[in-house]
Amino acid sequence: MRWAALPIGVAAAIALAGCTQQEMQGFLPGDGVNTTNHTPGIIAMWTTAWILLLIVGIITWGLILWAAIVYRRRRGQSGLPVQMRYHLPIEIAYTIIPFVLIIGFFAFTAKEQTSIEQPHDPEVEILAYGKQWSWDFSYVQGGVVEEAVHEPAGVQAQILANGQIDGETVPTLWLPVDKQVKIDLGARDVIHSFWVIDFLYKKDMIPGKDNFMYFIPTKVGEYYGKCAELCGEYHSQMLFKVKVVEQDEFQAHLAELAGDGFTGELGADLDRNQNFPATGTQPSAVHEES
Repeated sequence: MRWAALPIGVAAAIALAGCTQQEMQGFLPGDGVNTTNHTPGIIAMWTTAWILLLIVGIITWGLILWAAIVYRRRRGQSGLPVQMRYHLPIEIAYTIIPFVLIIGFFAFTAKEQTSIEQPHDPEVEILAYGKQWSWDFSYVQGGVVEEAVHEPAGVQAQILANGQIDGETVPTLWLPVDKQVKIDLGARDVIHSFWVIDFLYKKDMIPGKDNFMYFIPTKVGEYYGKCAELCGEYHSQMLFKVKVVEQDEFQAHLAELAGDGFTGELGADLDRNQNFPATGTQPSAVHEES
């Protein structure tokens, strides 16, 4: 065992030194740079849980192999080995250790979720509605705008002739960096789920029930989102983008929306998406629908 410890230690050090950023954050989405104020805590909880579980797994696998080797049937032996009815210390350990692990995972999860769900006074408030199979985003009056404005009514992602998604037609939500954001989540038809992948958090949108998300975007960039709840035939095309920009660029975008006539809120009274699925053909212009 002493001779084996050195090469095992060297191999482990080499393996750990070769870990990429993606591996260090437990293969979660993103490039390792904080995207919201919540992502560091989520990544820490996720990776710590996996490390603990791997340690438990290694110990368990080691005990299984040790028992299989040490207590194997040897040449010349016959009959059954000595039978034991119970081993009280082992049985107590096998009960207490999983109980402690479960309590620990629950406590850290509850602590992190409480932090994520903690309401705050928003600097930017957004009304987001899911519909089959797209999204409508409105910037609510009283936040950073004097009069509510909205993005053009969304249509589901369109498939190009080469099978790729047409990114220009995907609804886009704009957010200012380093500002307290509150998103009011609603649905017009069936249950949807609002998921910005790199933000590492998602939340259901349930008809007749108000849900909320609170966070601070901390990195300028473009991110991708999707519906994370199976909601019908074209669920896979229910995509959107998020653009996190500087405050002045965000204000200029809202002014542009107001100048184009996209004023007011897109509320719960609008029905489901009216364009024909997968083609983008609509019975009326998007602006008229809004």
